[in-house]
Amino acid sequence: MIRVENLVKYYGKIQALNGENFTVNDGEIVGFVGLNGAGKTTTIKIASGVIYPTSGDVFIDNYSITKDKKKASENVGWVPELPIYEQDVKALDYFVYIAGYYKIPTSEARSMGKKLFEEVGLSGRENDKLKNYSQGMKKRFALAVSLISNPKNFLFDEVLNGLDPEGMQFFKNLALKLKKEGKTVLFSSHILSEVESLADKVVFLHKGKIVKETRMEDLRKMISTNALRVVLNSPSEEALKACSSFGEPTLNNGVIIINNFKGDTEDVARVLKPYGVLEIGYVRQDLESLFFKIIGESQ
Repeated sequence: MIRVENLVKYYGKIQALNGENFTVNDGEIVGFVGLNGAGKTTTIKIASGVIYPTSGDVFIDNYSITKDKKKASENVGWVPELPIYEQDVKALDYFVYIAGYYKIPTSEARSMGKKLFEEVGLSGRENDKLKNYSQGMKKRFALAVSLISNPKNFLFDEVLNGLDPEGMQFFKNLALKLKKEGKTVLFSSHILSEVESLADKVVFLHKGKIVKETRMEDLRKMISTNALRVVLNSPSEEALKACSSFGEPTLNNGVIIINNFKGDTEDVARVLKPYGVLEIGYVRQDLESLFFKIIGESQ
């Protein structure tokens, strides 16, 4: 479990975080979203023990990151937005070097590294120097490193940046696997469609403050509207009139939108059957639009 309590961070006179409070429970995936400069990376760096807060604290399985950093950090796997490693060294050798910090013997670390490299899609590239890795490959390498100690909690900062579709799918599968194992996953991302498909809960951060925290199922309800979209094979004014009893229909580019929809989709499909119903469903806002609406309301 990751618990953020009253987190405040100043960089000189600039306040990056302004009293954050939220919790990521065991077996839960939480999406952390906000504009650039909102404070997501600062929060994750504090939670991973890389930097200290000005005040407040983060508790990792009830261990304080400020008062008991060693214990807290032992149970965290962290992938930064821009992984920075020694470049002029072979990837597997560097993996073994990092594993040494966890007191893992060299032979065991090499065996573990080969297995994890295969899992993250780097099989065959173990002996390449890290300077020859693309940004996406470095992200995959960082994912492998985060799994070394088999921690209970994971912090992923914009981990989807730089990953190809195969890499993105790997991360999604990994996050779901960690959730199934009862582990904690906090990941920041600006790819809101991926947040929607993966997160159990979403925390919205703006200018260092949490402006909304909501379960994904509740967010989906907010995204849904009471407008129905109908695509017809033979759209016409007659078809438009046939919808008038269900709300306020409009016809645009062959698509009927029924605003303030009242009724049943099956009834609409039956009425419009002579015109060839190709597609019918509720209109949804995209998550990006809702995100900016939430930010606007916070201001």
